[in-house]
Amino acid sequence: MANNIAIDFGTSNTVISTWDSNTCSAVPLILSDFNRFFNQNGEKVATIPSLIHYTNDGKIWIGNQIFEKNLYQSRYTYRWMKRYIASRSTMKINIHGKLITPQQAGEDFLKTVLAFALQETNTDLESEIGFSAPVEAYEHYESWLTNVSSSMGFSRYRLIDEPSAAALGYGASIRPNSVYLIFDFGGGTMHSSVVLMTESDINLSGRRCRVLGKSGRDIGGTTIDQWIYQDFLKRINKNDFDEDVRQISTQILVACETVKETLTHQNQTEIDVTNPVTNAVYHETYTRENFEDILDSHDLFPEINRAIQSSLNQALEKGYGENQIAAVLLVGGSSQIPAVIRVLKQRFGKDLVFTHRPLDAVSAGTASFISGVDFFDYIQHDYAIRFVNPTKKDYDYRVLVNRGTPYPTQEAISTLTVKASYDGQEKLGIAIFEMGEIHQNIHQVELVFDPTGAARVMPVSAQEQENRSLFWMNENQQTFLNAAPPAKKGEARFRVEFKIDQNKRLTITARDIQTNQLMFHDYPVVKLS
Repeated sequence: MANNIAIDFGTSNTVISTWDSNTCSAVPLILSDFNRFFNQNGEKVATIPSLIHYTNDGKIWIGNQIFEKNLYQSRYTYRWMKRYIASRSTMKINIHGKLITPQQAGEDFLKTVLAFALQETNTDLESEIGFSAPVEAYEHYESWLTNVSSSMGFSRYRLIDEPSAAALGYGASIRPNSVYLIFDFGGGTMHSSVVLMTESDINLSGRRCRVLGKSGRDIGGTTIDQWIYQDFLKRINKNDFDEDVRQISTQILVACETVKETLTHQNQTEIDVTNPVTNAVYHETYTRENFEDILDSHDLFPEINRAIQSSLNQALEKGYGENQIAAVLLVGGSSQIPAVIRVLKQRFGKDLVFTHRPLDAVSAGTASFISGVDFFDYIQHDYAIRFVNPTKKDYDYRVLVNRGTPYPTQEAISTLTVKASYDGQEKLGIAIFEMGEIHQNIHQVELVFDPTGAARVMPVSAQEQENRSLFWMNENQQTFLNAAPPAKKGEARFRVEFKIDQNKRLTITARDIQTNQLMFHDYPVVKLS
């Protein structure tokens, strides 16, 4: 039996949905061993905390099991996996003598969740799996999700970006031929997306979502936890490298997360942390005003407005102005922070801002998508080839695919000539890079865990920020053009045309200029995002 399963793997929480073909609607999947339930406008939403704990005898605990067994503060509990995977963090944590990466922990988490989901739905590996992906996710993150699915034996899996999934997930609230802004502020990232819902002739998919503009920021609920963590250490006159802080860094971090969650709904809370080794007690009171001051000091509100404005500017280039937005739909736990809602209502008016489905819209939309509801999309990043600039005597980049290019393309989007770099060269190729947005900030820091499990606040250099914005997509297959006979230095040997197919893959048509032989025709070389 095949049954589609949709997973919104979040930095803080994971939500699973299936599709009910009778009602043409998404249905939340409850895995009672793992779920925690949260109130969402009077309804309980089943979430799985994105946590995995490794025991010393080889067992693992998932989601709510960790809270039930009082293991949330354990150094052997892995958290924030998605955020670290998306940012290509090289962090490793020593778990019972074995260094575990976020990629491995995330894979263990998802495989366990998927296995139980198959069992709960009486489904086999012929089912189609759908994953949502953040708009700022790089190709390696999508590849990681693909590898997890294929390693389990799934033959069918699809990806949809989170803003588009959120628009579909709001369901009956969406009207055809209207423009919507989806503001998704979750545990790991923040994105603003402007979408157009258009009529469809397909009964099941009564709506289609065309993406008009997207913009993302590497800021999420975990970033806010980090800011509170820094503020707390400042209040108690400590540094993160102090031994007595390292001993209880996880407990402090958990308390900071609780401060954020509590002050989202209440006006005051406290942090009380005791070091069991030294018996030192650290106590601080936080009010909502303190909380909002912290957000303000880190320029959260200008960042929100910049992300929104960027997506609106892209939509305007396609002929859709801000005054055409029918509603602003909020998604993600961090979107429920009162100060965040206030910023959005001040900009768009309180009647346009909807907050009634922040937790399960993405999962529901993903289930809709893999079950037939579709959308028109475009390429979200610039893609370029790398070459040696003789003037700079360094690498430079030429853009092949511009962000915003719709796909599939009927005509070639770019053409270039490949030359040999030395006499007798038999293998020529092209180094293709994904170029993400660089939001350089001299004050950017990242909260990471060292191998002992202690939390540290580490600066992210400008060079590291730039490196993270570039991803060499075909590093293992960069030379795919065979010259026979061998080429001469400086000789224009291959003419290459580029297109994008319906599966979002960059394809090449290559011809040997010397022999006039067609080497490739619409051959896929890399998967775009």
